Amino acid sequence: MTSREKVRRALRHEAGPVPVDFGSTGLTSFHVSCVAALREHYGLPRHPVKVCEPFQMLGEVEDDLANALGSDCIAANGRSTMFGFPNEGWHEWRTPWNQLVLVPAGFRTRQSAAGDVYLFPEGDTSVPASGHMPAGGYFFDAIVRQPPFTEEQLDPADNCEEFKLLSAADVEHWEREFARVRGDKRAIVSGVGGMGFGDIALVPAAFLKHPKGIRDVGEWYISLVERRDYIHHIFDYQCEIALRNLATYAALAGDTIDVLVVCGTDFGTQNSQFCSPATFDELFAPYYRRVNDWVHKHTAWKTFKHSCGAVRPLIDRFIDVGFDILNPVQCSAKDMDPVRLKADFGRRIVFWGGGVDTQQTLPFGTPEQVRAQVTERLKAFSPGGGFVFNTIHNVQARTPVANIVAMVDAVRDFNGAAV
Repeated sequence: MTSREKVRRALRHEAGPVPVDFGSTGLTSFHVSCVAALREHYGLPRHPVKVCEPFQMLGEVEDDLANALGSDCIAANGRSTMFGFPNEGWHEWRTPWNQLVLVPAGFRTRQSAAGDVYLFPEGDTSVPASGHMPAGGYFFDAIVRQPPFTEEQLDPADNCEEFKLLSAADVEHWEREFARVRGDKRAIVSGVGGMGFGDIALVPAAFLKHPKGIRDVGEWYISLVERRDYIHHIFDYQCEIALRNLATYAALAGDTIDVLVVCGTDFGTQNSQFCSPATFDELFAPYYRRVNDWVHKHTAWKTFKHSCGAVRPLIDRFIDVGFDILNPVQCSAKDMDPVRLKADFGRRIVFWGGGVDTQQTLPFGTPEQVRAQVTERLKAFSPGGGFVFNTIHNVQARTPVANIVAMVDAVRDFNGAAV
């Protein structure tokens, strides 16, 4: 059985070895420092690791490391980063924690006397910075650049400027990227972008030089209550562009990919939800349904929904609007017990993640505690398929490599025992 067949069986809710994903998305990967530590642990060639996603400072999981980790998935990556510059023109950069890495040409920074690092949209240092890594930090936060406004000045078109049809350069990129992964024995995960309705990580628009409209996080959430017509206008326009881009993208991809990452819009906090089920039904469900219906009508792909937090009250709705996969399955959040999730939803949605807690157990536990939790989660989620192993979101900086290896070994041992 190839890795792709393992994943496809899991997506069909068929019993079998548990497939693994390490590095196929910006939601299922490792901090660049962890990638370097893993390469050293497994005796792989030492060289500066590419920062493939600078917002979270995620490192590229190359094929040799993916093989060492037993990963069953590979990414077909988009062209540009969260800061609006393409992943090309690599050059060396020394991080504040003294790691030599490779970054794209557009990765241009300034550092304050206090050690704060600032990153710029499209790599343009003549405009205000859009990313901030505080002194002692390991990743960037988006800088909110909310221009002053009055209610009369608000124009939803200002919040639509980032939604554009795929350019000739985008099409050329996707042609190259699909040619690169076509025929790979692993499951291929990809995403065309532009479908993150209300994704709060994208609202500040770190990729735009001079973002207009509502770009403050708090103001955006207020708008979900007080400016619903404004939000619907944005989502209507965004959805139309997304569907047109999906048609172009699907014509290029064909049956090359297996999983489409639709969005990373978070709906959960540690203890509750960002919105009520009724608000989800009114503001979000119509647009997710249109996207998922298009994908399922025109392709065989499975659609991937990311949402952190306590989203149990919304899972039925995620299923109803057509999502096939839920990630990262934050079992530490309220009412997200893995046994109950599997019993109540496990035949209707695939859990992609949930394998180990990245807030406490993986970074601060012992290897034995990591192994125990991973085994417990595998036993809970794996019966009858419908589970792809991954951590709960990305593995963060300073996570002990011994704990990451204990996680990998626990999955390998569980699959071996199951055989």
